[in-house]
Amino acid sequence: MFILLDLLLLVILIAAFERPVHAYLDPGSGSMLLQLVLGGFAGLVVIAKLYWRRLLALFGIRPRDDR
Repeated sequence: MFILLDLLLLVILIAAFERPVHAYLDPGSGSMLLQLVLGGFAGLVVIAKLYWRRLLALFGIRPRDDR
């Protein structure tokens, strides 16, 4: 309960003392963010493919084979 109140107080203080930021986001920023997300997803897929048998054995879907 106290954590929620502290968080609410923090948000109110940040909103009360905000200053304008003079920043510019060009159109390339959105594509860079999209590329970062898609690259991370592709990395997770590659890791899952490399360890597919271990993942199945971990969840008990397939018995472990001793190689």
